[in-house]
Amino acid sequence: MAEYRPISIVAPCFNEADGLMAFHAALSAAIADLPYDVEIIYVDDGSTDATPQVLDALRKQDRRVKTLVFSRNFGHQAALLAGLDAARGDAVITLDSDLQHPPERIPELIRAWEQGADIVYTVRRETDGVPLSKRLTSRLFYWLMNRASVTPIVPGAADFRLMDRVAVDSFCALRETHRFNRGLVSWLGFRATAIEFDAPARFAGESKYSFTRMLRFAVDGLVSFSVWPLRAAMLLGFGMAAFAALYIVYALYVFFVLRWTVPGWTSTLVTVLLIGGVQLLSVGLVGEYVGKIYEEVKRRPLYVVRERHGFGNDHQRASGARKRSV
Repeated sequence: MAEYRPISIVAPCFNEADGLMAFHAALSAAIADLPYDVEIIYVDDGSTDATPQVLDALRKQDRRVKTLVFSRNFGHQAALLAGLDAARGDAVITLDSDLQHPPERIPELIRAWEQGADIVYTVRRETDGVPLSKRLTSRLFYWLMNRASVTPIVPGAADFRLMDRVAVDSFCALRETHRFNRGLVSWLGFRATAIEFDAPARFAGESKYSFTRMLRFAVDGLVSFSVWPLRAAMLLGFGMAAFAALYIVYALYVFFVLRWTVPGWTSTLVTVLLIGGVQLLSVGLVGEYVGKIYEEVKRRPLYVVRERHGFGNDHQRASGARKRSV
């Protein structure tokens, strides 16, 4: 019967001890009237605060709660994958545990799924407390991605989404190391619909995405879904070769026609520095791709699970190593 169909909710958490209880209360209220058998999977991404203790308390008070505890911090994208690997639901909903993905929108996602969508993704209209500089860099990133890649990515798309079981299984089969999940979900090509929302400010704590992490995330996304940087480097090389050829013609004209033989140290210095900079940039771009290839061919696990709580022996879907299951 439809009312007993399983649905899974996956929420990664990293040092979210101060807000987890409030998040779980909001989540429980949002799903209280759903006619489904709901499991809630929290993925502790190597927290160093009291997050594991809070998750233990939640698991004891709510039988729906299951937890995966990483051996260290593997990153938000890996935590999402681990939750999807472990989920058993006919549909799986992923959202962050900082209350910036409003749990009260979950019934709306489920209704869209019931109407036939394989993937229901959310798009942020506005985010409280986000500075203008971050909004501008986000827009620039999506602008570059959609012009450099053949895989369209909706600007403002969030990791707050619902995926049907067939989409989840297909997504989990993609085991690349440097993951840009939003791009991978779009690449799958299933029937999708969008729901817009306004993200509130974080309930507690601070964002774990520093500028360095955001830059690394952007590079991973661009390199994973486009060879445009390599082509740009090649075009730049052609441009510099054309410039050098014109400069050679100019130098010969000066020497044989104008009879001006005074060395032009400024033009020489500028030319050498320009060509050297282009060469280093090109080598760096090639190195970035080679580095990604190096990481992929090692085929290391994308995450390592130190502890599993609440799953029993119902399945062994997760791909990481497991130390203990309760």
